[in-house]
Amino acid sequence: MSELNQAAGIRRRPVELVVIDAGASSVSAARAAAEAVDELVVDGLIGMLPSYARDPVAAAARGRVPFLYTPQFEGLSPSSDVMTTGETAPELLAPAIQWLSEHKRARRFFLCGNDYIWPRSSLEIAKRLIARYGGTVTGEHYVPVGVHDFDAMLDRIKATRSDVVLPVFLGFDCIAFNRAFCAAGLSRHVLRFSSAFDETIVYGLDNSETENVYVASSYFASLRSRNNGAFLERYYTAYGDHPPPPNGYGESCYEGIHALAALIERAESFDARDLRRVFGRTLQGRTARGNEERPVVGGRHPIHLAELDGYDFSVVASR
Repeated sequence: MSELNQAAGIRRRPVELVVIDAGASSVSAARAAAEAVDELVVDGLIGMLPSYARDPVAAAARGRVPFLYTPQFEGLSPSSDVMTTGETAPELLAPAIQWLSEHKRARRFFLCGNDYIWPRSSLEIAKRLIARYGGTVTGEHYVPVGVHDFDAMLDRIKATRSDVVLPVFLGFDCIAFNRAFCAAGLSRHVLRFSSAFDETIVYGLDNSETENVYVASSYFASLRSRNNGAFLERYYTAYGDHPPPPNGYGESCYEGIHALAALIERAESFDARDLRRVFGRTLQGRTARGNEERPVVGGRHPIHLAELDGYDFSVVASR
């Protein structure tokens, strides 16, 4: 917010950021959104939420304020009341699966994750891409959010002799799965590839648990670019030498705030209907990803594939 306020705010009005815990369910997220609009009288919503909460939040806001959804998502058509800025599953998965097929000779893929819309829909897309590049799906297994019993899943991975596992888990579930995967002795021989793996996940693992991990994202803190260098300098200047690690999800939220501000300035309005009319034709105010500013939609950021080297992401391909 300090960056916006130093630049005269939004429509020459000072900006206040209100951070709200959406809770662990779609019901709690909808309730939090309704309270933000009705009681706190916010002018807009920036959503860093799981996909299962996206449409309930939009329904709670009922188009009364603009709602910008920033993280990567499965790519299904969202509610007309939602503006999305994150990358979609096809954008993230296609170049990575092609690279793994060509450079690692990966042919046998096992799919697993949490049992809700984002993992299931993303891995349905992965199935089609795997077939396109000559691979086969050896199995699928899903567990509810918060369940950390992976024994049956790991037994199936071993039995199928898969080359690559595609795990799509949320937060602590992702950490728990990867710990169990390594404890089962699979990490030396089976590659792991995911777009749901960032710096905060890596720091929850032991150094020995990060071998043979590949991650697709439009942002890594290790990216070398003018924009990212400037972003990291501002970040560490503001929060000191040891803040939480910058990652793709956090950067998307930062970018979303600037995108919403740019939309309001372009539309010359805070009305959600006016913003939707200019959405897609407005430049983001700031981004940390590439060397050039890009449109909110229609000119997506490059997708990078990185290999984990200890706790560091080393980019091996970009497209």
